[in-house]
Amino acid sequence: MTFLQSAVATRRLHRKLTSASTLVQRFTLVARACANSTSSQSPNGGPLAGIKVLELGHLIAAPFCGFLLAYYGADVIKVEAPGKGDPLRVWRELDVDGVSPWFRSLARNKKSVTIDLRQEKGRELVRQLALQSDVLLENFKPGRIERWGLGPSDLHPQNPGLIYTRVSGYGQTGPMRSVGGYASVCEAFSGFRFINGFPDEHGRPAGAPVRPNISLGDSLAGLHAAFGTVMALLARGKAAPGSKTGQTVDVAIYESVMAMLEGIIPAYDRFGVVRGPSGSSVTGIVPTNVYVTKDPSTYIIIGANGDSIYNRLMTKIGRQDLIGDEFRNNDDRVRNQETIENAITAWTSQISADDALQALAEAEVPSGRINSVEDRESHA
Repeated sequence: MTFLQSAVATRRLHRKLTSASTLVQRFTLVARACANSTSSQSPNGGPLAGIKVLELGHLIAAPFCGFLLAYYGADVIKVEAPGKGDPLRVWRELDVDGVSPWFRSLARNKKSVTIDLRQEKGRELVRQLALQSDVLLENFKPGRIERWGLGPSDLHPQNPGLIYTRVSGYGQTGPMRSVGGYASVCEAFSGFRFINGFPDEHGRPAGAPVRPNISLGDSLAGLHAAFGTVMALLARGKAAPGSKTGQTVDVAIYESVMAMLEGIIPAYDRFGVVRGPSGSSVTGIVPTNVYVTKDPSTYIIIGANGDSIYNRLMTKIGRQDLIGDEFRNNDDRVRNQETIENAITAWTSQISADDALQALAEAEVPSGRINSVEDRESHA
């Protein structure tokens, strides 16, 4: 099943919330299924088949981790609050069942139970589930789950092999552990937001820095959490037989975003360079940019930053005069960026997007349209 097919099938794969009256019965069935599950018996298949995951996460960050683990075969049980469930269920557009497709995309391949973590009876059910789990995921504010008696120090003595994966804004320790941290705030704190948008004459953001229209920080944190979880499972598998060495995986949203900043921090540390926004291009790499075509509303992307690719591009657009010693490598082209960008724009603006992309494909120059989701889904 492809990634897209899996998303479409989520309505069939995700179970609805149980009512309080059926909670104990559902818990018993789930616990028995977990206890009997093996790698060969898992209905999901995949490299994580037989791994049992208890997800106490809500909204995006921890559920994104759970979605990745489930996609690769883990048996994920998602715990939701009775009556309303995960708040993401009713965010943005709702389908005929009154459920958000956004929620369904993260809940695919999971099973759901309702447990009230504010009640001791509910917390005891979680402890019983945790006893039979390989992984526990949570993204509550640091300290809250400890107050419920469900922290790592509470669960590891009973299940020493448990991988306890935690996602928060700023981590479980340190001076900012108690600060609330949604993705938007953590993206700003990390330095990521500063480099988005178009620059002013001083290289700083011209106006308010823009954001990608997705919760990028949450997804990156979920991705790092999934990677850390799998590494902890790998380490546990390499431990001496019977040792059941579990770990706590501590993921901060801001650090997950900061890890994507390439050489920005080392460049500042070594050279004092503060990288600002670069509009539709990327600092220090030429040419890679967005170019207008004959239809002013249609843009294409061209990435010709490899030396031989650049030469093929210049040949295709009839600008062999821009091939030579002054344009031999990327450093040379950065120094001549304006000349190169003007030459490419002069060519793309005179032809249609289809003709430009066909010509670039013939020259083996990476290029493509900027698609909306409608464009992407209609693409054969």
